[in-house]
Amino acid sequence: MDYKDTLLMPQTEFPMRGNLPKREPDVQEKWRVMNIYEKVQARTAGRPMFVLHDGPPYANGDIHIGHALNKILKDVIVRYKSMSGFNAPYVPGWDTHGLPIEQALTNKGVKRKEMTVAEFRKLCEAYAYEQIDNQRSQFKRLGVRGDWENPYITLKPEYEAQQIKVFGEMAKKGYIYKGKKPVYWSPSSESALAEAEIEYQDKRSASIYVSFKVKDGKGVLEVGTNVVIWTTTPWTIPANLAISLHPELIYVVAEVNGEKFLVAEELLENAAKEIGWEQTNVVSKVKGSELEFVVCQHPLYDRDSIVVLGEHVTTDAGTGCVHTAPGHGEDDFQVGQKYGLDVLCPVDDKGVMTSEAPGFEGLFYDQANKPITEKLESVGALLKLNFFTHSYPHDWRTKKPVIFRATAQWFASIKDFRSELLKAVEETKWVPAWGETRLFNMVRDRGDWCISRQRAWGVPIPVFFAENGESIITDETINHVSNLFRKHGSNIWFESEAKDLLPEGFTHPGSPNGQFTKETDIMDVWFDSGSSHQSVLEEREDLQRPADLYLEGSDQYRGWFNSSLSTSVAVTGKAPYKGVLSHGFALDGEGRKMSKSLGNVVVPAKVMDQLGADILRLWVASVDYQSDVRVSDAILKQVAEVYRKIRNTFRFLLGNLADFNPATDSVSYENLREVDQYMLVKLNKLIKNVREAYENYEFAGIYHAINNFCTLDLSAFYLDFAKDVLYIEAKNHPERRAIQTVLHESLLALTKLVSPILAHTADEVWEYIPSVTEESVQLTDMPEFKELENAKALEEKWSAFLKLRDDVLKALEAARNEKVIGKSLAAKVTLYATDKSKALLDSISENLNQLFIVSGFEVAGSFDQAPENALKFETSAIVISKAEGEICERCWVVTPEVGNVSEYPTLCPRCADVIKGNYATQS
Repeated sequence: MDYKDTLLMPQTEFPMRGNLPKREPDVQEKWRVMNIYEKVQARTAGRPMFVLHDGPPYANGDIHIGHALNKILKDVIVRYKSMSGFNAPYVPGWDTHGLPIEQALTNKGVKRKEMTVAEFRKLCEAYAYEQIDNQRSQFKRLGVRGDWENPYITLKPEYEAQQIKVFGEMAKKGYIYKGKKPVYWSPSSESALAEAEIEYQDKRSASIYVSFKVKDGKGVLEVGTNVVIWTTTPWTIPANLAISLHPELIYVVAEVNGEKFLVAEELLENAAKEIGWEQTNVVSKVKGSELEFVVCQHPLYDRDSIVVLGEHVTTDAGTGCVHTAPGHGEDDFQVGQKYGLDVLCPVDDKGVMTSEAPGFEGLFYDQANKPITEKLESVGALLKLNFFTHSYPHDWRTKKPVIFRATAQWFASIKDFRSELLKAVEETKWVPAWGETRLFNMVRDRGDWCISRQRAWGVPIPVFFAENGESIITDETINHVSNLFRKHGSNIWFESEAKDLLPEGFTHPGSPNGQFTKETDIMDVWFDSGSSHQSVLEEREDLQRPADLYLEGSDQYRGWFNSSLSTSVAVTGKAPYKGVLSHGFALDGEGRKMSKSLGNVVVPAKVMDQLGADILRLWVASVDYQSDVRVSDAILKQVAEVYRKIRNTFRFLLGNLADFNPATDSVSYENLREVDQYMLVKLNKLIKNVREAYENYEFAGIYHAINNFCTLDLSAFYLDFAKDVLYIEAKNHPERRAIQTVLHESLLALTKLVSPILAHTADEVWEYIPSVTEESVQLTDMPEFKELENAKALEEKWSAFLKLRDDVLKALEAARNEKVIGKSLAAKVTLYATDKSKALLDSISENLNQLFIVSGFEVAGSFDQAPENALKFETSAIVISKAEGEICERCWVVTPEVGNVSEYPTLCPRCADVIKGNYATQS
């Protein structure tokens, strides 16, 4: 007889190799056929809702690793919530308007100026839908579960209709106005930009010190005194109308080489050093407030430049005398309004100097720096020219510098409801906690929101103009336009005349002849996505406002978190979210930003083709995502190794449960051995810790807890010694059924616990568990934590045993290295113990040979009696020797009792008993 055939070896068809790139698409096809999203929603219907509202990615290009990080985090949360007592719908969305799509079509050869706006917009829409289909397939490949056939899209008529209502409600409350003031202007896009569309890059700029001669000193300054300004934008000198001083600063008149110059006292030394003044003689001092309305001569034109007072003046750099051009700066504009100055802006949409800058007309603003500086030098007004590199605002789409430029734009007045915004920030739960401070400060310090854009592809601003130029925004017009958009889409605005877009029979006192025009600007795309609380949460019956959670990258504090807050508080008085969770950016393995030029870009599609989506998902769970995260081929390979260990654990559990029927074979907790009870205590501790980590969005804690349970608690201990029972004993042996009971509970719990993260693998494992009835693990609930009897005492006792066991394993390893033994089953352990260790071992009723996986074990004496050759540890001294006897041909235990049963001369009595009494019933 071949005794190998009598062993109860693991039996399962669950494959050892994941082969995820090939297997995952099959799992996803199964989900599609069974309509898994609908089934999950039907199962959880009637439960309290948990709404994670998807922030819309822009519909352009393949998804990148940041997209994958974001979508997987959302999916993990939604999957967990649907398995823990909630109805958790997930409606994905897309942002579809704006410049990148216009630019993409231009790059493809579309000649925009050869077609109508409406025709061009239809091409934009078609392109957007192509991009959505592409990205949708990639998001689904990540295993993200959602209502993919009914996403929200910002170009859809129903979305636009609700967005118009948001605009109308804000206008009704007086928050919308049109005004001429400086805004970020992108010459490369020929459009105004919001703060959220700005990024900072290094730029080399000119730094100039310029003197403005006093022509009327108001009895405080002598005529001819030079007021010295410093600027890094020489091109704005033609727009200068004033010089701002701080009312509380002390200014000095310093004599240099026979001329007199005015600068702030605090900045005299630095200014002298920068300009190159070797000697300065202070002849007088005066407070800033005394210099108000002093008149200077503009250095280039026959025009006055008056001295005004402003709190924005600082002593951080420059001279304390600030060049003021109301058409080119926020602070300049504000002080200009206070003093009734014009809003002069001699730069056009393309960034070209106009006729209002005589001598420089037709020059691009940046190219005008040199001739303006040369002109200043020729008239003796240039004191110093330097160049320096500094952080400067750029258009986040074109990556080119922007300017401040005063134009007529539509604004949302933030100041009118700023206090409500700040209160809403304070009432929101922020993870990480610093998010509250970040957004609070942004809202506190931000100016009014410029919401108009001079583009074609977007939602039009629904404003009509009467013949006398008066703006028309009424409930009647807003509701009518909203209904038109819901029925026809916003393209109707560009296909129809103003009169055809107004309600039938509409009249207005400002249009006696019944003539009307319409606004041609579109809304900022942040107004589009920022309206989603109305256009999605309020519009759809399967969602609710406010959402429980918004989850996006940390760049969205100035983007979607901000714009959503502004529109929601303006319309409803409350934030659109109860909680906000943010994540960092994905960097390469060395912490560098990813770029094609560095060749360090990690492409999700490539990772999924090589390793599988579950490896990406496990990587997301492994990192501290609230900070910037690192990813590389090497990091993903490490994650894949952890995945392999988890998968092998599942395979072992499945294989050893092939003959286990939980309905008839389970052993009750009180009838389990202590070591089995201890493993259930550890399992329940894992359940508690993992569920708490899910609740707190601490996924790295789950990754480490699951990994440690599989590798340390199970593989390195329980499963290691359990093989001697599972394989060797008779099928129905009580100890074998006890271990199988623990394995079965562990298998069910682990499969459910990892399901939100290892979505494909968990469903694959579920198929191989014969005792389950649900067709997917997604249609079950998370395991509940049980407070088991005597749990604390069990954990303390067996944790102490495991420390002692570690000492025995170290001694066995040392003996193996010295060639005393080969495998541990060839060893006998002689242990000299402290009283505490002896008492611990005496209290254990389980087979110690089995627990230590050796053939002999004895406590030979006290710690003090240990011989010199013993390896000494803190609570024991250990001698390893060869076990006496023969090797049992079936279980490989070494014992003198081999051959004691005459029919089976090569077996130990235990194995002989199994063969003699039970083998016939095992096959």
